[in-house]
Amino acid sequence: MNVVTLSQLQFAATGMFHWIFVPLTLGLSIMTAWMETKYVTTGDETWLRMTKFWGKLFLINFALGVVTGITMEFQFGLNWSEYSRYVGDIFGAPLAIEATLAFFLESVFIGVWIFGWNKVSKKVHATAIWLAAIATNLSALWILLANAWMQHPVGFAIRNGRAEMTDFLAVVTNPYGWIKFFHTLLSGYALAAFLVMGVSAWHLRRNNEVEFFKRSFRMAAVWGFVASIIVAVSGDFHAVDIAKTQPTKFAAMEAQWETQRGVGMNLLLFPDVTNECNSVEQVCIPNALSFLAFKDPNAEIKGLKDFPKELRPPVLPTFLSFRLMVGIGTFMILASLVAIILSRKENFTEYRRFLLIMVLAIPAPYLAQQLGWLVAELGRQPWIVYGVMKTADAVSKSITATQVALSLLGFTVLYGLLGAVDIYLLTKYAKKGPDTDTSKILNLGEGA
Repeated sequence: MNVVTLSQLQFAATGMFHWIFVPLTLGLSIMTAWMETKYVTTGDETWLRMTKFWGKLFLINFALGVVTGITMEFQFGLNWSEYSRYVGDIFGAPLAIEATLAFFLESVFIGVWIFGWNKVSKKVHATAIWLAAIATNLSALWILLANAWMQHPVGFAIRNGRAEMTDFLAVVTNPYGWIKFFHTLLSGYALAAFLVMGVSAWHLRRNNEVEFFKRSFRMAAVWGFVASIIVAVSGDFHAVDIAKTQPTKFAAMEAQWETQRGVGMNLLLFPDVTNECNSVEQVCIPNALSFLAFKDPNAEIKGLKDFPKELRPPVLPTFLSFRLMVGIGTFMILASLVAIILSRKENFTEYRRFLLIMVLAIPAPYLAQQLGWLVAELGRQPWIVYGVMKTADAVSKSITATQVALSLLGFTVLYGLLGAVDIYLLTKYAKKGPDTDTSKILNLGEGA
């Protein structure tokens, strides 16, 4: 493999692994803050126990997420120095704001929350976790705005052989970025809800702390359903924006080869990349694709054949990733709706098969998010900045394939070990269940 391919694989490996931790942090931080607020306002100690139990899982995930995220930024200087030189003036700004504002804010208040039990008032303690949660979500905003600029570059000009920022406001108000932010944020909330439901279902099947986990399950079911619905709605907005700003990605997502007006949507579809056509096209809804893309049933959709082959993304991986993501998202909406209905029944714990399904469904939102990122990043190729800079031109000129291969191997081993530690700790404390003594201070070493 050449340096470009190996560097892409390395960034994909570290990025996708880091993203295992990010959405759970986004979701559990808000859910934990909500639980503690309920405790402060009601005085019900079950909410306190929920705060401590789910908060412990949040902290484990947060700590490992920070570790895995640090290495990604170093790659911009090591593997992608040409990219950093060419667009660093723009791309670096939101990342700098994220590091100096959001990350330090969340770190400070996470510390207050961990060590402030019984040392500050209940309201101050609850405020600390809310500030940490808000900062965590703001951190995601700045990172996603940086990525959105790569997808839909705005507010810049090419000067002196590099891209220079001309309008900071345009960068931070990039519609692509804000749609992406809400889509990603709510998918994190849905993921956290499915984790809470899955762990709760595991305990309910064993009749452990039934009332505790019933309450956790009911709360998470509502969170999961609402979040999944909003993810679907924001996904529709996102697809509309992609159709306008990245027509090659949209065409690959839908396996649209010919430029046409009034394009229908085939529910059964499979692309034949070699022959530049679809081998399966069945159950067509007339004009549906044009309407979904442009809210006009007669709108024109550009086909892949209108673009040179070297400017098309890899069609099959993009197409399959998009279809699987949508399928899992649909499952999540239906599963969380059923969860809301069944969890209201007195004999809820007797639905053992459904509880087992919810345990097995824990990986579903993780997979959906990874597939979503594959659509976003593979669908942008061969551009690292869409329409501005190609990926092949962004890699560092001073590194060799051997160096990248060795570092890729090292990262794979290291991250594999970190993943094993994360799974072990989350599984250990999730199975252990909540503490019965609410006076115990929350910390990572508790019960070890």
